[in-house]
Amino acid sequence: MEKAKYTTVDDYIGSFPEQTRELLNQIRATIQATAPEATESISYGMPAYKLNGKPLVYFGGYEHHIGFYATPTGHHAFKEALSRYKQGKGSVQFPLSEPMPLQLIADIVKFRLAEKKP
Repeated sequence: MEKAKYTTVDDYIGSFPEQTRELLNQIRATIQATAPEATESISYGMPAYKLNGKPLVYFGGYEHHIGFYATPTGHHAFKEALSRYKQGKGSVQFPLSEPMPLQLIADIVKFRLAEKKP
């Protein structure tokens, strides 16, 4: 089965059930408020935020979780805070059954911004 190809973050988020859409929109708003200078796009089939063409963070919706990708440096720097969540290489899974850790997401985005600024 081929995955849908989205051209906008609105289309991407709109493809999910209401509960997941709400959580995705919370994460989107958190990223946009924390990094208003970041460019929003679709990359690797999911919402992506870049600064000066360089990746900051990505996120994606799944059946039971939202994946958050802050490249290995963002995850390593917040290793302890993220330890309660299931993780993969450069990713963390926030369960749909729990409130999104929006402050933690904002802190990770701030960290990634600081890495990218000269």
